[in-house]
Amino acid sequence: MGLNDPQWGNKNSGGPPDLEELLRKLNAKVSALMGGKGGAGKGGSGSSGGGAPSQGLAGGIGLIAGIIALIWVGSGFYIVDASQRGAVLRFGKLVETTQPGPRWHLPFPIESVEIVNLSQVRTVEVGYRDNVKNKMPKESLMLTDDENIIDIQFAVQYFLSDVGEYLFNNRMPDENVRQAAETAIREVVGKNKMDFVLYEGREQVAASATKLIQEILNRYQSGILISKLTMQNAQPPEQVQAAFDDAVKAGQDRERQKNEGQAYANDVVPRARGTAARLIQESQGYKQSVTANAEGDASRFKQVLVEYEKAPAVTRERMYLDMMQQVMGNVSKVMVDQKNGSSLLYLPLDKLLESTRAAATGITSLAAPAVAPITSQSSDNNAAQRARDSLLGREREARQ
Repeated sequence: MGLNDPQWGNKNSGGPPDLEELLRKLNAKVSALMGGKGGAGKGGSGSSGGGAPSQGLAGGIGLIAGIIALIWVGSGFYIVDASQRGAVLRFGKLVETTQPGPRWHLPFPIESVEIVNLSQVRTVEVGYRDNVKNKMPKESLMLTDDENIIDIQFAVQYFLSDVGEYLFNNRMPDENVRQAAETAIREVVGKNKMDFVLYEGREQVAASATKLIQEILNRYQSGILISKLTMQNAQPPEQVQAAFDDAVKAGQDRERQKNEGQAYANDVVPRARGTAARLIQESQGYKQSVTANAEGDASRFKQVLVEYEKAPAVTRERMYLDMMQQVMGNVSKVMVDQKNGSSLLYLPLDKLLESTRAAATGITSLAAPAVAPITSQSSDNNAAQRARDSLLGREREARQ
């Protein structure tokens, strides 16, 4: 009778089926599958028919046990991929970390295997979930060193470095990383001012926080290695955003004016320094010129003094002539003092020179009238020269 027979259990006053009968049927089916004969000594004597069922039952049980043993042993085979590592646990204790490839361990319940992916990059979000707009104020609001509140959202990427530490020293790895990241970023932000965190120091803040997170996780021996910390958003709280924008604009105006003033100073100061250097050089040149002239005059005076000591009269006459030549050289009018009449003769030398230049350039309109004055005045010029020579002769005689 089969186990799924609806009349099972109704025969023999509702008693259970004969277990030996069931085993005989199972043995017969197994023997049929293995190529043996079905039945249990059909048509044989009573003495021989009593031992055949017992032997068939023992063989069937052994075969079943062998199949079960093969299945149990085969359940210990497993494969580890190139990016994975296998942790073999014996009664819950780590005994081995296996490398990539086909492996085998003692089957359950003696040993078990945990496959861990070491190359997978895991991400933990702090201050938001799934989207930057879905903020978590309890995590994102932080206090800076200058007592201002800022709202920061960032993501931490990490992967595993040690299989044993990851499995046995972490209950919730993502939560551990999130709490360590929040602790680290609060410490870094609390040591810096608001403008530094929001603008020029964002990369430095991220680098410092990454280093601090790794130090915290290493102290806990978590087997986690931080890959990167990415700042998603950093801004003041929404309630003071307008006031902060005004303050930022004022700061930008201040920086712009400072830059303009610096540009003006960079333009004026070099020119002033150049002018000052030029004046200093001119003054030094003037000083050297005056000094050289003074030294030359002193040297010339000494030379004249030596000659004066040798011949005083000649030297005085020479000095007088040189001075008169120097004074009268650029004068266009000549004053002649005659000895007898003491009258003044006016010689229009400038007019004569202009007439001479006009005649030389070929101006015919002025050439004809100019000939007569030049001819008539040439005798006057000669007379003036003779008068000058006689005057100089009288002065020499008076000095001697």
